[in-house]
Amino acid sequence: MLELYTHPMSPCAQKVRIVLAEKELDWRKHHVDLAQKENLRADYLKLNPLGVVPTLVHDGRPVIESSIICEYLDDTWPEPSLKPDDPYAVAKMRFWMKHVDTKLHPSCGALQWPLVMRPGLMEKSEAERQALLDLIPEKPRRERQKRLVKMGLEAPDVADAVRVYRNTILDMEAALETHQWIVADSFSLADACLAPYFQTILQFGWTDMYRDCPRVQDWFDRCRQRASYQQSVTADFPPEVQADLLAKGERAWHIIQTHLEKSA
Repeated sequence: MLELYTHPMSPCAQKVRIVLAEKELDWRKHHVDLAQKENLRADYLKLNPLGVVPTLVHDGRPVIESSIICEYLDDTWPEPSLKPDDPYAVAKMRFWMKHVDTKLHPSCGALQWPLVMRPGLMEKSEAERQALLDLIPEKPRRERQKRLVKMGLEAPDVADAVRVYRNTILDMEAALETHQWIVADSFSLADACLAPYFQTILQFGWTDMYRDCPRVQDWFDRCRQRASYQQSVTADFPPEVQADLLAKGERAWHIIQTHLEKSA
């Protein structure tokens, strides 16, 4: 029995769902409403003390941290393998996965969180908001979300996030010069982990971020064409959701564009 605590717009959850689909595994979904901070409820914190999604539960035992979950799935169900055969390529794969976890994920949160999660919190009183945010276990994430609630896209985190995205895109463009996928000529966990962070750019209509990087464009197009991506990500973005996100992204683009130009 596989269960996944997930949210459709969480890139961490999206990458795990992609791996589950690549493995053609059956699993039971538990929706966690991040906007209402269900991830900080006591019953969920018992399952995942970090208070984040996703959480995988396999035969009653929780596995947390999305990249660890991805490797756990690949180790437990090794066919088809999502690791390259070459140990050096595996090391590069893990480098990209770590880059996603430590740099790209916080950057994605700084860009997406003010547009998607902040509005629900702003409907609550100041006291209610602070009480919820104070429940976030990790201090860096807690302080970042407090800044993003207070300042929205004017928070200093946003400029840093755009710079991280742009540098990541340029590094990917160079990596894709020598092989079809990020670390090899086969789709790996590195690709599964990176692709959801480009969904964020796509859903807000910010694809000018990688307009001058044709290899990255082609890579993401091929990711989106995979059945695993269509099943695990695209299916969660019906036309009405796409239209709403594009409208939010269009209103915010001038801020993103300004930071993008400064990072050039």
